[in-house]
Amino acid sequence: MSNVEAEPAEVTCTSTPGGVEVLTPRDVPLGGPRAMSVRRTLPQKERSLIGAWCFCDHYGPDDVNMDVAPHPHTGLQTVSWLFTGEIEHRDSLGVHAYVRPGELNLMTGGSGICHSEVSTPSSSVLHGVQLWLALPDAHRDAPRDFQHHVPPTVSVSGCAVRVFLGTLAGSTSPVRTFTPLLGAEVVLPAGSRVEFEVSPSFEHGVLLDTGDVSVEETVLSPGSLGYVGTGRSTLTLSSREGARIVLLGGEPFGEEIVMWWNFVGRTHDEIAAFREEWQAEGERFGRVEGYPGDRLPAPALPGGRLRPRGNPA
Repeated sequence: MSNVEAEPAEVTCTSTPGGVEVLTPRDVPLGGPRAMSVRRTLPQKERSLIGAWCFCDHYGPDDVNMDVAPHPHTGLQTVSWLFTGEIEHRDSLGVHAYVRPGELNLMTGGSGICHSEVSTPSSSVLHGVQLWLALPDAHRDAPRDFQHHVPPTVSVSGCAVRVFLGTLAGSTSPVRTFTPLLGAEVVLPAGSRVEFEVSPSFEHGVLLDTGDVSVEETVLSPGSLGYVGTGRSTLTLSSREGARIVLLGGEPFGEEIVMWWNFVGRTHDEIAAFREEWQAEGERFGRVEGYPGDRLPAPALPGGRLRPRGNPA
């Protein structure tokens, strides 16, 4: 999905191991031909990354039609995960695919890619998450790639778990990533309590989609994300009335990145060059075939040079 804010902020991100905190979402209206609103928990001032997870938009259920024209990406992987609806994907690698509930689509846009996203006529209600993974410096110019995976559902203490990245509860995703990661959907029945074994080298985030959930003993409100720092070998979740959550994790990223619009880079000049090449229809991003419309133009850069910002100490 594109970050189609009219005035996107530049963010330089670092990842700092820490304790447990609750990140509340901010509502972000997205523009484009058909506007929709999302709840964004990453990045924000309190925390910019969880592992390599650098962007988390949570949307729906909304009765909307998505029509996001071809737009570019650099230095990242996009992770699409739906609860309801169906989205048609086309990209400059030549991939034509669909995003459906319970199915992972992961697109790599290292050195440059562009893609479009359009909801299908049969699915007016959209509900899901759009996530980005920052690529480490050694791999941030990785070639274009697209991976699709349908994870099986495994049961843990009565909870239904789908692991779309990494390993949890004995289930491992075959999808390739460039840093150690975890991504899973967990559905907790009413009155449940589950303890997952997790890597102590990982930090974790628990995004509450529906229902109620406590992370350890911290209660989350709907749409919020509970952050758990490194050093824990177990993660305990409980729910009184039942819940659906998305569990994210990864080793602290350890690098600074500059995010602006749909680009991840390292410097102002790099971001400005990406924008200029997109506007000039350069070969870095390629072209999307089959989308019946124009490309999405890049917004204007903010005044002055983009300056680093990161997690507070």
